[in-house]
Amino acid sequence: MSDECPILLVGGAGFLGLHLIQQFYDLTVRPRIHVFDVRPIPEKLSRQFTFDPTEIVFHQGDLTSAEDVTNALLKSKARVIVHSASPMHGNAQSIYEHVNVKGTRNLLDVSKKLGVKAFIYTSSAGVIFNGQDVHNADETWPIPEVAMDGYNETKAIAEDMVLKANSFQENFLTVALRPAGIFGPGDRQLVPGLRNVAKLGQSKFQLGDNNNLFDWTYAGNVADAHVLATQKLLNSETASKVAGETFFITNDEPAYFWALARTVWKADGHVDKSVIVLNRPVAILAGYLSEFFSKLLGKEPGLTPFRAKIVCATRYHNVTKAKELLDYKPRVNIEEGIEKTLAWMDEKL
Repeated sequence: MSDECPILLVGGAGFLGLHLIQQFYDLTVRPRIHVFDVRPIPEKLSRQFTFDPTEIVFHQGDLTSAEDVTNALLKSKARVIVHSASPMHGNAQSIYEHVNVKGTRNLLDVSKKLGVKAFIYTSSAGVIFNGQDVHNADETWPIPEVAMDGYNETKAIAEDMVLKANSFQENFLTVALRPAGIFGPGDRQLVPGLRNVAKLGQSKFQLGDNNNLFDWTYAGNVADAHVLATQKLLNSETASKVAGETFFITNDEPAYFWALARTVWKADGHVDKSVIVLNRPVAILAGYLSEFFSKLLGKEPGLTPFRAKIVCATRYHNVTKAKELLDYKPRVNIEEGIEKTLAWMDEKL
């Protein structure tokens, strides 16, 4: 990659987007980096990010607008799109359909029209999850007919569109990456949520027996995978092996679900002397009760049946395909990733 092949990071001002900027920025031969997002890149960046914001060209717009996307592509002359834009978990179905489905469809249509060569899509490992345990799943596992939630349902629909758009004849190559349990500096959900649980005195409650292995992935490693996928698509010798393919991306170190939470709490000096364990059926029932009473009170439920099922499920994946075809190797392990995330949270930005 070089200035001759500019790259457009759609959603580049978001959590994963900032890590994508960093990893592309750190390349020995750096492409011209453009960011397309509805919000600007934050003025104050964490010390965890070392790229120079003045070297990043920002384009503000709506990914569902053909006009906005067209303008960004024409101005940037981008030949690569990395699409990581997506609403967070917990939004309404209509928002997921608008951004994940309509937005991705628009990006694909405009990209093909304007001669984009490579399209890398951030999907989700959750597209194969329907509430049943996932043991060492590889890319041959089918996407269930009934999705677990709106986020992953629309991610699966968008992923399917991206893969079907792949065409050597039209010189438009696509890849879908499926990261699992992303965390890292800039994360506003996972680690901050765990810290809040401890502050509320709720860390002594454990949902499930903690015998369920779970995948987490440091955001920088996810960004690495996107860089590798881009490089493979742009290389005529490797493109045929990865184009039109999906890849699970994890830290390749499954851990018992509550291990991450307790590592975060321990780093904060919080260790519970005893733990109250709610088994899976009880946890799910508590989720339904929490949801019911929260609706009566007009509040957001802290626990839902969906969250209980997630917490109690086994969900880990096989990343052999990414290792062999993308040369993917997680550079930051879970413990180091947690340290980086906590350091970011303790900064006064």
